Amino acid sequence: MILAPMQGLTEVLFRRVYEKCFPKAIPLAVSPFISLTHNLLQSPEELSKNGKLADILPSNNSDSIPVIPQILGKEPDEFIAVANCLYEMGYREVNWNIGCPMRQVTAKHRGSGILPYPEEVRHILNTIIPNLKPALSVKMRIGLRDKSEIFNIIPVLNDYPLASVTIHPRLGRQQYTGIPDLEIYGLALQQLRHPVIYNGDIRTPADVHNILSRFPETSNIMIGRGILYNPSLPLEIKNETHNSQFSIHNHNSQFIKCLLQEIFSYYSADESRIRKIKEYWCLLWHSLSITESEARLVLRLQTLTDVDKKIQTFLQ
Repeated sequence: MILAPMQGLTEVLFRRVYEKCFPKAIPLAVSPFISLTHNLLQSPEELSKNGKLADILPSNNSDSIPVIPQILGKEPDEFIAVANCLYEMGYREVNWNIGCPMRQVTAKHRGSGILPYPEEVRHILNTIIPNLKPALSVKMRIGLRDKSEIFNIIPVLNDYPLASVTIHPRLGRQQYTGIPDLEIYGLALQQLRHPVIYNGDIRTPADVHNILSRFPETSNIMIGRGILYNPSLPLEIKNETHNSQFSIHNHNSQFIKCLLQEIFSYYSADESRIRKIKEYWCLLWHSLSITESEARLVLRLQTLTDVDKKIQTFLQ
């Protein structure tokens, strides 16, 4: 089980609180992406001073879920420099993001925007693979605009030694709408020569069972929004909630309380605290026994005191 990279959400603040509340429930995470457009410096010492990289600094992650840094970009020389610096910082694997669906990313042939261009993918891999110190894994969609695009990418990926390929079986243009295309996932799974990780719409233990029973060659499952909707989900998947003392509501409530405390400690300005709390609340309210209309009351509040007070009433 792997925690998916979710920009602004599954960052070190979240991973640290999660590991504290649910120790060892998730053995591995992929970090939200490091963008090569951030003009990153090229030595470990300089890299560690870049504020945009605080999420993956080993010193910040000592008590969090173990993490694989993810890189977004198409500049081979910069990719090599950043990946090798991460190796010197202790990371033995980096992940290349060719799945991000954000339009401002895809328009520049980044993320899933590169999937219609297999020769561009080949050029990048041909340049970086011989020069990388860490192992390389890939996280991708089935295409940007057409599901046939993945089948032009697979022969390219098969020519290189990759640690794994994670597939989110949606098109980039779908964003997060529609349903994952499991038929395409199954065909891709048969053709890829690498360990394949499934990602997409895992909300219940039954979802995991359905994927693994239908596609037993799947090497692992990556979960993103499902854990925000229900932080106890990994324990349910492992069947560790049968204890009579275990209450999903109480564990989820305690996690949200700890996350709020961490946000209060991490951010100094009330405006930043409110913004971050509301970002999480849009997903986390699903883990509580409340209605959507009740959850929306929090989003309408303007002061930190009111937001915190209202959320606390739901955590009893």
